[in-house]
Amino acid sequence: MNRLGLAVCLLVAAPTVASAHIHMLQPKSRTDNPTGDQKDQHCGTVGYSRAANPGRITTFRPGQTIRVMWRETISHPGWYRISFQPNGEIFYIPPPVGNGGFPTENRTGQTDTPSGSIILLDRIADGVVGTTQMADVTLPNIECNNCTLQFTQFMSDKAPYTADALSDDIYFNCADLILSNAAPTTPDASPMVDAGVDAPGFPSDGRTAQGGCSVATGKSGGVAVLALLGALLGRRRRRRS
Repeated sequence: MNRLGLAVCLLVAAPTVASAHIHMLQPKSRTDNPTGDQKDQHCGTVGYSRAANPGRITTFRPGQTIRVMWRETISHPGWYRISFQPNGEIFYIPPPVGNGGFPTENRTGQTDTPSGSIILLDRIADGVVGTTQMADVTLPNIECNNCTLQFTQFMSDKAPYTADALSDDIYFNCADLILSNAAPTTPDASPMVDAGVDAPGFPSDGRTAQGGCSVATGKSGGVAVLALLGALLGRRRRRRS
């Protein structure tokens, strides 16, 4: 590959989904924009709210078993957690163990105080980046109009561990839910995949493209590529003249 091609590949690869590491596909997360910020320690994707996205609220029956599906866009060792908040979007973030150590306890089935969030499934093994990963969880047998499901990624290669929104070791996605006995009866683990799975900027194919270049870039990445091409081509013309 010549220097022009190499430079283009490097620049295209650089801005790939810089702030987004995970995207919950099912239930629908608060946004179908996979490049949004995911560092808000309660729900992720700063700037989005339940009230602003009523069309992305999913209704289930109390006690229903559902399939949570997600994709990881950038490979990191670690694990995942799925939690449920019966009223609101406040979730418990586990503290460090010792001096910056990662949590080691599997807290599946435990309820956190004072937030009241319930950990439905913990220590879910990290899968293959770029592939659809999934886990089945059973929702609480309660009715609620303001409940939230949170999907959390813990990245063990980002030590030391700090339980705050400014750290690089935790990422968050949330889905707004309603649990109602009046909800239609659907099969357990029913497919309700987010239509945003193939949204621009989301690498549904593991970022593989012909020639070995990454193609998962946002709008700013495309502008930068054009700028680099212009500069390199201009330099070539000057040399030839």
